[in-house]
Amino acid sequence: MCRRIYIDQSFVEIARKFDFAERGNVDDLGDRLPRYSGAPAEVYHIIIQDVERQRDRPKPAFAIARWGLFPSWMNQPRRQPPVYARREEIASNELFHDAYRSRRCLIPIGGFFEWADGSEKKQPYAIAMRDRSMFALAGIWEVWHHPAGIDIRSFAVVTCPSNETISAIRNRMPVVLRPEDYKRWLLSDRDPRDLMKPFDSAALTMWPIARRAITVRNARPDILSRVDLNAKQVAQRQSSGRF
Repeated sequence: MCRRIYIDQSFVEIARKFDFAERGNVDDLGDRLPRYSGAPAEVYHIIIQDVERQRDRPKPAFAIARWGLFPSWMNQPRRQPPVYARREEIASNELFHDAYRSRRCLIPIGGFFEWADGSEKKQPYAIAMRDRSMFALAGIWEVWHHPAGIDIRSFAVVTCPSNETISAIRNRMPVVLRPEDYKRWLLSDRDPRDLMKPFDSAALTMWPIARRAITVRNARPDILSRVDLNAKQVAQRQSSGRF
């Protein structure tokens, strides 16, 4: 389902990779990038179709947004806002349908973490492109107007059934978009449902990582290192005297 994301590049490098989007004066998030264990409720760079600053000819532009969607019509945001929007209900659920029709976004990342379904020890895995290049998840965004006069932009990640690679551990995954589909996802096509599909398994790689990834504060670069599950299982048996 995409429990956590990681961004192993600076904003300068992100802006270079997604150079079709205007950078403008957006905050570069300073020492929060790179970020090796990004969780919901934190702020990230997203790419939106910027109609506020460019009404005549809207163009893709970087923006800052909080992960966890606050619909604009809510009087008071939920304590735990939705961080995912399921493909199957995105066009009909009142929390998502307005944003889906007109406020879609790209979420640039280096990869994401998943935990194996039914895993007693909550074994985490990292998923990325085979060439380790940055890519974009499909998202939707909103702006909620706080009574104090503050505008809060937020987003949710769109999810779909898992591909063959990820189905080994979970039955859902985030929607990963191909670069040639970025423009269509951002534009005013009211229902690009054919883009919300499992990504090509051959283009992705997945590997087990240390269980300390469960804790957000463990966010050093080595959190992405592959672990040997067989060696871990042997060590656990030795420590428990089960040999």
